[in-house]
Amino acid sequence: MVTLKGDERLDYLLAEKLRIIQSPSVFAFSLDAVLLSKFAYVPIQKGNIIDLCTGNAVVPLLLSTRSKAHITGVEIQERLYDMGQRSILSNELDRQISLIHGDLKDMPVELGYGRFDVVTCNPPYFKTPKKEEMNYNEHLAIARHEIHCTLEDVIRVSSQLARMGGKISLVHRPGRLLDITELMRKYKIEPKRIQFVYPKQGKEANTLLVEGIKGGKPDLKLLPPLFVYNDKNEYTKEVRYILYGEEGLY
Repeated sequence: MVTLKGDERLDYLLAEKLRIIQSPSVFAFSLDAVLLSKFAYVPIQKGNIIDLCTGNAVVPLLLSTRSKAHITGVEIQERLYDMGQRSILSNELDRQISLIHGDLKDMPVELGYGRFDVVTCNPPYFKTPKKEEMNYNEHLAIARHEIHCTLEDVIRVSSQLARMGGKISLVHRPGRLLDITELMRKYKIEPKRIQFVYPKQGKEANTLLVEGIKGGKPDLKLLPPLFVYNDKNEYTKEVRYILYGEEGLY
């Protein structure tokens, strides 16, 4: 029996046989998290994965369908951490997924340097605005703005947590591409794969997927563009496949 609080609801997680606790006033996952969970490299059988800024644990839950590795999620907001914990327990995945309520900047000391094969993160996208311009909802403001961690914090900590040869995958906005690649190289992460996501044909990209390797050699690959909607404002077959599996193609 899953306990829900306030305006929480229990949703099915796309095509997976998983359920996740969501709240319109606290946190609900977006397409960005799904794209990251499908884009990131993961070991199939064993290893250690860590997801920073994990929210309600949507990325760990999705990654658990692709890998038997142990997955750790880190979330600074207690309410989101609690939602994630209950989602993990409701799916009986507590042996594979562990959540930590804490600041990602503390994780290298708490968990150890160079321990993880894969680091993923869907970080806050926007620099912190003036107080009067910030979202009145504290949960949403923290999730969207660099209030508790900056982009540099995320990349520095990712490098500290990843082993040599480990992979770091981020989803962000295209406007931060140069910042991301410069910071990755500053912290010894070599960008290896980049994919731009577009709302539809003829529009500017609004999402960026980046994967780097700690200590890797320069060899950047630009993947084919991904378009979310077709000219009928329906999901493209590529996005339907990501969201719903093979049956979504037909």
